[in-house]
Amino acid sequence: MTREKGIIIAARVISIVFTPFYLPLVGQIALFSFSYMNQMPKEFKLQVLLLTYLFTILIPTMLIYLYRKLMGWTLRDLSRKHRRIVPYAISIASYLTCVHLMYTYHIFHFIVIIIIAALVVQAACVLINIFWKISTHTAAVGGVAGGLLAFAELFMFNPVMWLCLVLIVAGVLGSARIILRQHTLGQVVAGFIVGFFCSGYTILYI
Repeated sequence: MTREKGIIIAARVISIVFTPFYLPLVGQIALFSFSYMNQMPKEFKLQVLLLTYLFTILIPTMLIYLYRKLMGWTLRDLSRKHRRIVPYAISIASYLTCVHLMYTYHIFHFIVIIIIAALVVQAACVLINIFWKISTHTAAVGGVAGGLLAFAELFMFNPVMWLCLVLIVAGVLGSARIILRQHTLGQVVAGFIVGFFCSGYTILYI
């Protein structure tokens, strides 16, 4: 019983650590670290990362938390398919605001496209969730994998080591979602595939 409890706690921690909201921030940190954009001033990079953090993590997380408390729902209650529409809308609105602000301040397209890719992944998940529940957690990590390969194509670098790391995270995260009984195997695999192709296509062709 103690071992099972430990596994469940570990699965919950993994789900929290690898929340879908971190996709744009992780992508931008990688872009600033491994491309020619690492030559940009630190002040500029910090400002971009702060703006991304505010509108893709902090603001949507707080608003969704307040909405859940207002409705008197637990996290498990919020996981039900028909109750995820408002949280999705909050998140999409926050992402759109972030994209608008970045284009207003003339921030480079390669930086903004990461947020647009995450937005496309979310929109795809919203549409699919109308008919069938899909894992947004694995969609996010799938988006990281797709984005990694897309940027590898654009910037001509070898992504194998980082791709292996992302795939390991995807496996661990997918297992955690199944252990918590939030999703089935099919739902976590479908999430990864949707995120992978939406993100990769968006970065390469939009």
